[in-house]
Amino acid sequence: MRDFAYQRAHDVSGAVALLGADPEARYLGGGTNLVDLMKTGVERPARLVDVRELPLDGIESTAQGGLRIGATVTNSDLAAHPEVRRRYPALAQAVLAGASGQLRNMATVGGNLLQRTRCGYFTDLSKPCNKRAPGTGCSAIEGEHHNHAVLGATEHCVATNPSDMAVALAAFDAVVTYESADGTGELPLAEFYLPVGDTPHLETALPAGALITGVILPPVPVAAHSRYRKVRERASYAFAIGSIAGALDVHDGVVREVRLAFGAVASRPWRAREAERVLTGGPADAEAFAAAADAELAAARTLPHNAYKVTLLRNLVVALLTELTEEAAR
Repeated sequence: MRDFAYQRAHDVSGAVALLGADPEARYLGGGTNLVDLMKTGVERPARLVDVRELPLDGIESTAQGGLRIGATVTNSDLAAHPEVRRRYPALAQAVLAGASGQLRNMATVGGNLLQRTRCGYFTDLSKPCNKRAPGTGCSAIEGEHHNHAVLGATEHCVATNPSDMAVALAAFDAVVTYESADGTGELPLAEFYLPVGDTPHLETALPAGALITGVILPPVPVAAHSRYRKVRERASYAFAIGSIAGALDVHDGVVREVRLAFGAVASRPWRAREAERVLTGGPADAEAFAAAADAELAAARTLPHNAYKVTLLRNLVVALLTELTEEAAR
């Protein structure tokens, strides 16, 4: 590991100033991803600016009826918060589906949003990777890609975003807030993650040196009837090979509102807007759910070893929406 300097920030503006003064510095939250990448040499910051003690560890209701979640709230505290569990249960379930209890006690909301892909070629310095070293190529396309993207990928990168939390946040139209040298700013989650295009090394629209200060969840009444489901390759903690966050409002057998987002199928949380469009105003039954999934997944472009994800996501859509429909009928 490269030698690095360490400095603890005591206020938000001070943290931003410290990073602005050193282009090779990185913010340190829980460090559950960054420190791992430093050990492998993928990340080589000259300085770490510790932001864990900044006053960004609260969860509070907004005047509009949503929730404001601080960037240094730990994953454990987020999942356990009674208002998160009551008003956005899929978010609490998504957080609990990620990592181990020990990691959730350390990991923070801001860090979760910025965690890097778990593609093996990204962390293998001996192999080409456009995300790590632009212009070198994508080893996964001709190599190991059974857990890689089927939506939104390009010939430059087929890696997936690993976050469970971000999938639920995408379904609820969360907004990321930040502080930069130019002042405060906001980015809807749908714009926070950049499409792969031909620049996979550029992952977010966050301005250079900006510090994530929190996430705002708007009031979403249907979110109280939501679930998160994750499929992984082992029972203990592991990253998803496919996941879904869904919320459903059904009246007299007709879908009045639906929210769907997929995980582990693209370089960013995938909001399934085409499926939502197909479902809204139609019947709430398994046939309609499958048709909506097919409409969304018609855009999938598979590789030899990851075509199973199309069937997996289709089944997840049908199973989760059927469960929510049956729950609404009780």
